[in-house]
Amino acid sequence: ADIPVIPDLEEVQEEDLAMQVAAPPSVQVNRVLTYQDLDKDLMKYAAFQTLDGEVDLKLLTKVLAPEHELREDDVSWNWDHLFTEVSSELVTEWDLGQSERED
Repeated sequence: ADIPVIPDLEEVQEEDLAMQVAAPPSVQVNRVLTYQDLDKDLMKYAAFQTLDGEVDLKLLTKVLAPEHELREDDVSWNWDHLFTEVSSELVTEWDLGQSERED
């Protein structure tokens, strides 16, 4: 009485969910704050000057490095050059370690 039935190809094609495309999620994009905006907010709001209402962060905010000290120029990396440079440094260190052991 309970004999399994093999579905027809037409029925399988109608139920194929792989051909359906889901709608993309909607994400609200907020603007990214600049260092200047973050610096202004840090000094402006008292909430950033204490942590959990107990730890005073005023001393830390006074000694934070300014933006111009943190900026670095973008340097493109060449894999072959970088690999050669690092491997030669490792070989040099290994050779120094071997010579120190021999002495």
